[in-house]
Amino acid sequence: MSCCAATAASPEQIAETKSRLDRLEEERLRSASVDLGDGRYKTDFIVPDMHCAGCIGAIERGLASHAPVQQVRANLSMKTVSVIWNAKRGDGLKIAEKLEQLGFEHHLSGNNDLANTETSASKSLLLALAVAGFAAANIMLLSVSVWSGADEETAILFHLISGLIAVPTVAFSGQPFFKSALKALSAKRLNMDVPISLAVLLALGMSIYESLTGGEEAYFDASVTLLFFLLIGKYLDQLMRQKARGAVERLHTLSAKDGVLVGSDEELHQIPLADIKTGMRLRIFPGERFPVNAKIIRGNSNLDRSHVTGESEQVEACTGDTVEAGTLNLTSVLDVTAIATAEDSFLGEMRQMMEVAEQGRGNYVRVADRMAQIYAPAVHLLALLTFVAWMFVTGGDWHPSLYTAIAVLIITCPCALGLAVPVAHVIGANRLMRNGILMRDGTALERLAEVDSIIFDKTGTLTTASPAVVSVHGYDESISELLKTLAVNSSHPCSKAVDKFLDSSGNTDVAQLTEHPGLGLEAVFEGKTVRFGKPEWVAEISADREADLETYSISFAVEGSAPFHFIVSDSLREDAVVTVENLTGRNLQLEILSGDRFSKVSEIARKVGIDRFFSGQAPAEKIDRINAVKLQGRKVLMIGDGINDAPSLAASHVSMVPASASDVGRQSADLVFVRESLGAVPFALDISSVTARIVRQNFGIAIAYNCIAVPLAMLGHVTPLVAAIAMSASSIVVVANSFRINVAKAGIEKPAKQLAEENGEAQMEFVQ
Repeated sequence: MSCCAATAASPEQIAETKSRLDRLEEERLRSASVDLGDGRYKTDFIVPDMHCAGCIGAIERGLASHAPVQQVRANLSMKTVSVIWNAKRGDGLKIAEKLEQLGFEHHLSGNNDLANTETSASKSLLLALAVAGFAAANIMLLSVSVWSGADEETAILFHLISGLIAVPTVAFSGQPFFKSALKALSAKRLNMDVPISLAVLLALGMSIYESLTGGEEAYFDASVTLLFFLLIGKYLDQLMRQKARGAVERLHTLSAKDGVLVGSDEELHQIPLADIKTGMRLRIFPGERFPVNAKIIRGNSNLDRSHVTGESEQVEACTGDTVEAGTLNLTSVLDVTAIATAEDSFLGEMRQMMEVAEQGRGNYVRVADRMAQIYAPAVHLLALLTFVAWMFVTGGDWHPSLYTAIAVLIITCPCALGLAVPVAHVIGANRLMRNGILMRDGTALERLAEVDSIIFDKTGTLTTASPAVVSVHGYDESISELLKTLAVNSSHPCSKAVDKFLDSSGNTDVAQLTEHPGLGLEAVFEGKTVRFGKPEWVAEISADREADLETYSISFAVEGSAPFHFIVSDSLREDAVVTVENLTGRNLQLEILSGDRFSKVSEIARKVGIDRFFSGQAPAEKIDRINAVKLQGRKVLMIGDGINDAPSLAASHVSMVPASASDVGRQSADLVFVRESLGAVPFALDISSVTARIVRQNFGIAIAYNCIAVPLAMLGHVTPLVAAIAMSASSIVVVANSFRINVAKAGIEKPAKQLAEENGEAQMEFVQ
C-alpha cells in the first residue's frame, strides 16, 4: 500500500464542503435577486416545463406553503415564477429545492434566458415531430398493404416491422410528454401529460401484444400518428405563445447591451449595461440607443422615440432634455448623465409592466385555476369508468374498451381553459403597449372593461403637463435661489412652470422641506417658514393678505413678508374635447375633480363639455367623492396626475395616469399612457372591452369543446387519432381567437386635428 494513497474524507469534511457549496449557491441566488429591503428579496426563476394551468396551480400552491415565501406568481407565457421571500425566515436555496421537489427544472432568470430556452425547446420539438412524421408515413404504407388483404404471414411480418419502427419512434418522439409526466408523478402530482403519455403507451402496448400473439389487428399506425398530431399541436401552441409574448421580447431588442463611459480623463471605456449607475457620464454616438434613462448635458441631436410614443416622426433634443432608455440617437454625438439604472429605466419598467399582464388573479383566472385543479383526477376517473362500462357492454372484450378509454384520455383538454385568460391578456397588453399605454397591474384590463364612470383631474390631465408663466406680481430676484430650490422639489405642473421661468441654480439650504398634497411646499429658511403653492394657503403666513386671489395660479411667501404671485397659462391636451365627446357617446358618467378654484374648473368643464365638476377638492374630499360614486354601484376610472391624486387613484376601481405624472402617481395607477393625447383613454377602454369579450369566447370554446368531445369519446364515436387532432385544435383555436385583439378597431378613428376642425374647436389657452 502506497503512503501517497488518498485519504477518505470524513463525514464532517463532507458536511463542511456541502455547507460551503450551499452558502455559495445562496450568495449567487441573492445576488441575482432584487433586494427589497428588510431582508426581503424578489427572485425570478425560468421554468421551461410549465405549460398549463395545472402547472401554475401546483407551483403557486407548493411554494406558497413554504415558510420564507411571502408571495408567488407564475407567468405562463413568459415561463417564469416570481417569488418574494424573507431571508429572515429561511434560505432562498430552499425555494429552489422546493421547485425541484415539485418536479420542475428551473434556473435563475436573465434577459436572454427565456429566448435561449425556448429556441432549444422548439428545436427539440421540431426534431421529435419530424421523426414521428417520417415513422408514421412508413408505418402507414405497411398498414395499407395489410388493409388491402395481405396473407396472414405477410400481415404478421408487416406488423413486426411496424413495431420495430414504432417502438424507438415513440421512445424518442414521446420524450416531451414522458419526461413531464415522470417528473409530475415523482413529485406525487398529476398534469396533462400524464394521461397523454398513458394513452400513447397503452396504444403501443396493445399493438405489441397483438403482434406477438398473432392478433388480427395492430395499432402501431394509430399510436405513432397519434403522437405525430399531438406533437403538431404542442409545437404550434408553443409558436403561438411565443408570438403572443412578442412585445416583451421586442423590448430586449431595444436594449443596448452596453454603454460608453466617459472617464475623468475624457477617455472612453466600454461598460456593461448592468454596471451603469446613476450619475455616470456616458457618450451616445449616432446610430446607438440610450442604454438607460439619461439627461443630455452636451450636444443636440434628432432622436427616434417611436418605442415610447408609437409615432415614427423624429424629435429634436438638446442640452437639459431627459431621454428614455431605448431611444435611438440619429444625427449627432451626445454626452449624457445616467439618471437611472437599467432595471429602473423606461425599458425596465415596460418589461415589468408587460410581464405582469397575465399574472393578475381576476375572476376568470380564479375560475380557470379551480377547474384546472380537478382536471387530471377527473380525466383518469372518466377513462376508468369508460373502460369498465365498455367491458360490461361488450361482454368483456377489452380491445374496444381500452381503445375507447384511450380516446377519453386524450380528448379532454385543459390547455384551452388554461390559455383562455393569460394569452388574451398578454395580447391585449401588447396592443396597448404598441399604442403608448403601459399596464402596471395584471387585472387592469378586466377591471377597465367594467367601468361606467370616469373622473378626471384637471391640471396635467385634461390640460398639458407643460404650462408656462405669463405674468408675475411682486417678484423680487433676490429670492430666486430660494424659490428655485422649492420649485425643483415640487411635482405640480405650475411649480415646473416657475422652475423653467427662474434663471438660477437653486442651491439654497432649507430645513424641514415638506410637500402638502393639494396645497404646496413648506420649508424653514433662516428660522422662518416659507411656502410655495396654493395662493390662499401661502397667504396664511404672508404680511399682505389680499382679498381676491382668484387671478393667481401659484404663490410664494416668507413668513411675515409680502407674497409673490405667478399666473400660469396652460392649454388643453390634444384630443381633450374630442375624447370627451367620444366618451359621452358611450353613456359613461363623466366628472371633473380638481383642487383649483371654481372659475378655473368651470371654464375647463365648459370647454371640454363635462357638466358635472367639483372644485377646491382636497385629496380627502376627492376620495369621499369617489366613494360616493362607488356607493351608487358604479365602477370608477380615475384619471389623475400629481402626488395629490395618488390616494384617489388607489381608491378607484381602476386608474390611469399620463407619463408626466409624479412618481407617486405612477406607482398608484394601474395604467400609464406616454402620449400627450387623451385619446389613450377611449383606446384603452375599447381594448379592454374587446379583451373581455375574447376571454368570454375562449371560455365558451373551451367548455363547449369538453362538453361535446368527452361524451362522444365515451360513447365510442371518436378514435384516439381524431381525439389527438381535436385536443390540439381546441387550444390552437383559443390562442388564434385571442389574436383577434390585434385587429380589433379601437379608439378615435379620425385624427384629432381633423375632428377638432369639424367641431369648430381649436386648442385653447386659459389662465389657471
